[in-house]
Formats: sequence, C-alpha cells, structure tokens
Amino acid sequence: MFLLLRPDTDCYNKQMKKHFQYYDLILALFASILLISNLGAVKLIAFGPIITDGGAILFPLAYIFGDVLTEVYGFRYARRAIWTGFAVMLLAVFAFTVVRYAPIAVGGITQGNYDAVLGFFPRIVLASLIAYLTGEFLNSIVLAKLKIRMGGKKLWVRLIGSTVVGEFFDTLIFGLIAFGGILGFHDMVVYLLIGWGFKTGVEVVMLPVTYRVIAFLKHREGVDADDSKTVFTPLAIGVDGKS
Repeated sequence: MFLLLRPDTDCYNKQMKKHFQYYDLILALFASILLISNLGAVKLIAFGPIITDGGAILFPLAYIFGDVLTEVYGFRYARRAIWTGFAVMLLAVFAFTVVRYAPIAVGGITQGNYDAVLGFFPRIVLASLIAYLTGEFLNSIVLAKLKIRMGGKKLWVRLIGSTVVGEFFDTLIFGLIAFGGILGFHDMVVYLLIGWGFKTGVEVVMLPVTYRVIAFLKHREGVDADDSKTVFTPLAIGVDGKS
C-alpha cells in the first residue's frame, strides 16, 4: 500500500523525509546522465541520412528519470533535481574552462587535442543549458498537470505526452542555438525531427521498465505525490511549502 499525499501538507513532507530511500540515488544518476550527454553533444554523428548529436545516445534517459521523479515524488522534488543537474553542468563548464586555459605541462596532450574534446564552444554551452531547463521543466509540469487532470490514471498517456512536449522544445532550442548557420535548412529539419523522434521513441520503448520502476518506488517509498495544490514555478529549489 502507498499513500496519496499532497505536497502542501506537513504529513507529506514528514512522510517524504521518513521514506527518502532512493531519491538521492535517482538524483545522482540523473545528474550523471546530463553531464555525460552534454560531453557527447559536442559531436554531430550521422547514420546514413540520419543526423544527430552524440548526446542523443544517453540523454533520453534523463527524461525518463525526470518522469520517475515527478510521478513518485512530485513536481517540487523533480524541480530540485533539475536545478541540481543544472548546477552540475555549470560546475563542469567552469572546471573544464579553467583547465583549458591553464599552462600546458611538458609531455602532456596538446592544447588542440584537449580543445577537440573538452574545449566547450560558448554556443554549445548556451544551447545545452537553455534547452535543458526548458525541456525538463515542461516535461515535469505537463506530467504533473496531466496526472491531476486524469486523476492519476493512464500513466502511459501522461509519460509519452509530457516527453513529446519536453523533448520537442529541448531538441528545437538546442538545434537552433548550437547548429544554426552550421547546418543547412534541410539538414536542420532532419536533425530536429530525427532527434525528437528518437528521444520520444526511447520513452515508448522503455515504458515497461519505467512502469516497473515507478511501481517499485511508490511501494518502497510509500507515497504517490499529488500536485493539485502545487504552484508550478521553476524559480525555487525548496520542497517545503506550496511553491
């Protein structure tokens, strides 16, 4: 059995703190996937006519983890994870930039070799950060609101629907900022459609696994968040109160 608890109640917050067994683990995996995906995104890859970036290989899992966080713990805990992932990416950019401009030791790799892998271009960084925040928050908000509207039913509709929206804007924003002027119109359209379709397709294929993970967490954590009283603002990181 699990309890259906609203995030605006003291009971909810106490219950979450009492049964917080897996949130930290999911948060760590979520942030790791984001970091690895952004490292891979600097390279465009092609499978015949299909053009995408290297981050697409792993990045769809970030949306699955985002779905799990929102469905089980509620929007405010998902929001905290989203901002944590954002902070991890900023820290990585800062650290790699410092290393990039540090003096090279004799016998070390050349500056060109380092730049080719970890020398982030400003537009790639900007594209990743803006696309990530937009897509993840849209995904979480749409999922939570659909849960309210559908009374917690039709999980598959909610998971796919939120991913369709979140991944669309994520792919669109990243593609236009990162590769605008680099890819021609046709290649850009192909890149956007393939990227969006592939990432959404991963969500569909992984639905059986996502279902089992959500069911397991709801059972073990003893909660099933209800965001009907939540204020859906991205501009906070706390989990107490209504914001």
